[in-house]
Amino acid sequence: MLKKAWLYAFILIVMIVFPYTIGSSDPKDHPDDIERQIESLSLDEKIGQMLLVGFEGTRLNEEVKDYIEDYHVGGLILFKENILDVEQTTKMLNHIKHKNKGHIPLFLGIDEEGGEISRVPDEFKALPDAWEVGEVDQPELSFQYGNMLANQIQPLGFNMDFAPVLDINTNPENPIIGRRAFGSTAKKVTKHGLAVMNGIRATGVIPVVKHFPGHGDTSIDSHEELPVVNKSLEELQDLELKPFKAAFKRNADAVMMAHLSVPNIDHKYPASLSKKMIQGLLRNQMGFEGLVITDDLTMKAITNQYTVADAALRSVKAGSDILLIAHQKENVAETFKKLKQAVKTGDLSEQRINESVYRILDKKRQFNIHNDQHSRPDISQINQKIKELLANMKASNQPESPIGNKEYMEKKKSDILRER
Repeated sequence: MLKKAWLYAFILIVMIVFPYTIGSSDPKDHPDDIERQIESLSLDEKIGQMLLVGFEGTRLNEEVKDYIEDYHVGGLILFKENILDVEQTTKMLNHIKHKNKGHIPLFLGIDEEGGEISRVPDEFKALPDAWEVGEVDQPELSFQYGNMLANQIQPLGFNMDFAPVLDINTNPENPIIGRRAFGSTAKKVTKHGLAVMNGIRATGVIPVVKHFPGHGDTSIDSHEELPVVNKSLEELQDLELKPFKAAFKRNADAVMMAHLSVPNIDHKYPASLSKKMIQGLLRNQMGFEGLVITDDLTMKAITNQYTVADAALRSVKAGSDILLIAHQKENVAETFKKLKQAVKTGDLSEQRINESVYRILDKKRQFNIHNDQHSRPDISQINQKIKELLANMKASNQPESPIGNKEYMEKKKSDILRER
């Protein structure tokens, strides 16, 4: 009896000290708390939570202050031009979080995929790209790779990584995916993409899988034009959707919507603005319950046809939770105004806003997103771990290890179609 009492006491203590679990995807964990919090927020604050924005500069400047004070933004994304070195980045993010004290903590995101898509300061030892990770073909090392991606950014103050890429690179003429993919087969991308996703998540950083429903079989860069994928739903299910389906089964926390057209599903709107794609396919058919984030709405795939504000409203109506606006403060201001006006005129229901804000606040709680300060990370220790990982990858039991073997990797590129 005494043992049972001690057991119950221990369980109670654990529940108090650890009130939620990283990576949990059930928004019913804290329904009363979050609903009450939403009720206490103004419409401006709720709309702001749905905005994840970029900014110019390498410090806490007036633009960032305005985003926090006037637009109540839910998060910021940083690019290479925002980052000089470890000390500057850590200090800048600390200043931003200090300025945000008293407000809902920010998502602080970055595209850190490894390889060419790397934003971290140059003091960090470089990690290989996803293609090389796929060629090593050791899931446990892929998990460690994801762990190291997160271990580079988390000590600086970041809490969200727009990675891993779950696109399958089946088109050799693809100008935007290429070696960012783990391979050219669904099996390989699923195996290593999910391992990397779990490695990122295990460090307490939110992984954002991308680019739904699959950007691998395109020959156009969506930064410049709108790609078109002329495949049926059945064809997508046989290939492109497989890694995403597997990730959703493992409670993926967030997914990024691609700016591409799939006419056989929605002939009118690109995937990132499509209710048929987001609400119909992603939510209802595939059962995804996490955050839906747009790719950058300032990309030409969108702005060639829409204003950023119009696209943002269309995307929210379609079911997106977070609007990524990477460039120009005017775009943020106009989007904020557009959404607010749409609610006031009845064109967009406040309940629709509340649904997204619930998911956003729940995810911030699950990952313990906070405004606390970070101390300068120990770069030498992180680099040593990266060095050990690279050594393990090179020593893997593959007959030809791709790590550091440029001739091998060039040969594999020419084999891409035969790997389908």
